[in-house]
Amino acid sequence: MKISNFKEFLDSKPLYYKEIDHTRVHKAYEILKPHIKRPKTIHIVGTNGKGSTGRILAHLLGSSEKVVGSSDKDDVSSYTPTYLVGHYSSPHILEFNERIWIDGDSASDEVLQMAHERLYSILKREMSEALSYFEYTTLLAFVVFEECDYIVLEAGLGGEFDATNVCDKELSIITPIGIDHQAFLGDTIEQIATTKINSIQSIALLAKQTELDVYGVAKEIATQKSATLHISKNSSHHKYRELQSIAKKMGWASYLVDNAIVAIEALEILGVEYDIDSLESLELFGRYYPLTKNIHIDVGHNTLAAKVISQAIDKKVVLIYNSLDDKDYKEVLSILKPKLKRVEIIPINSQRATTLQAIEDAIKSVNLEYSYFDGKIDDDENYLVFGSFYVVEEFLKFINF
Repeated sequence: MKISNFKEFLDSKPLYYKEIDHTRVHKAYEILKPHIKRPKTIHIVGTNGKGSTGRILAHLLGSSEKVVGSSDKDDVSSYTPTYLVGHYSSPHILEFNERIWIDGDSASDEVLQMAHERLYSILKREMSEALSYFEYTTLLAFVVFEECDYIVLEAGLGGEFDATNVCDKELSIITPIGIDHQAFLGDTIEQIATTKINSIQSIALLAKQTELDVYGVAKEIATQKSATLHISKNSSHHKYRELQSIAKKMGWASYLVDNAIVAIEALEILGVEYDIDSLESLELFGRYYPLTKNIHIDVGHNTLAAKVISQAIDKKVVLIYNSLDDKDYKEVLSILKPKLKRVEIIPINSQRATTLQAIEDAIKSVNLEYSYFDGKIDDDENYLVFGSFYVVEEFLKFINF
C-alpha cells in the first residue's frame, strides 16, 4: 500500500468543520493504543496561556541537570538530560512541524513521515481519511512521542470533547479561561469552563483566573470526579521573585511569569526536580516576543489576551492587526486603544478571517487612525504585531523573516 506524503495528506483535510463526531477519535485511539506506549501525560486546557505554559513545562522537564559530584556550572559535560519530552501544541506559526516538538526542537519531516506511514497502516485508509485534521495530527503526535518519558498535550479549543482528551493523564492543567469560541463551547463562562474542566481525571492544577466563576466550576467538577484540585499560589509562590528576575533579563511580559509559576507548580505536584535557571535558554517565540528592538509579536487573539498584552506595553505602539471573524475585535481594539498610536491592517489568509471592511469599521468605532500595512517599518516607531497566529505568520512572510 503506497502511503502519501504526510503534508499532502494533511493538506487534503479541511481545517474546520461545522459538526464533528466526537466518538470517532476515541475509536481511532482504541485501534492505535495496543501498538504504542503511552508516556506520562500532562494535559493542558484553557483559553489563554496553554502554549507558553506547555513550552515552559516541557523545557523544564527536558532541561539538563547537574550531575552529582560536579562543581563546575559552566562545564557542559557535567550535565545530563533528565527526561525525553514531547510537546504537542497548535496552531503553528510558519510550518506544521512546530506542533510536534520533541527533545528541544520541532520534529523533522523524516520523523513525521515515518510516524504518518505507521499511523496510517495501523488505522487503515477508511479511518485515517475520516479523521479530522486535528484528530489525525493528535494521534500522529502520539506515535512520534511514544518513546518519551513525558508528553505535554495542549488541547485545541475545547476540553471534554477535544481530540487530545482520548488518553489517560497524570495531571491536568487549567490555564486562564475566558469568553472565546462560543459557537463550540457555550455563551457563558460557566458553560465554557465546564466543557474544558470536564476533561480532568484524578489530579488537576488551576491557574490564576480573571473570571472568578471558574473557581466554583473547577471545585464542583473536582468533587464530582473525586479529583484532587490544586490552586496556583501565583505571586505568593516561593519562586515568584526569582522568576520575575529571569523574566526581566529575558524581556518577558508579566503574564509569562504567571504561566511559568504554573509550570513549576505542575512539576512540584509530580515530584519532579527542576532547574529554574534553565529558563534563561528558553525562547518563547510569538509570546510578546521581541523580534527586533522595536517589534514585538504575539499570537494572542481575544479580549483576555488583549488585557495582559496591554499591561506589558510600556510605550505607545503601532498595532499591526487583523482578526478572525468569531473574535470580539472591537473590544480588543478598545482594550488596547490607550497604548496605541494607530493601527495598520494586514490582510491574512484564512477562511475564518473577518472582512477588511469589518476591521475598518471596528477601528473607526473606537476612534483610532488606521492604514494598511505596506511592509515598511519605521526605526523611530515601536510596533506590536497581534491578533492571531495568522497575523504573525503573514507579517513574518511579509518581511521575509
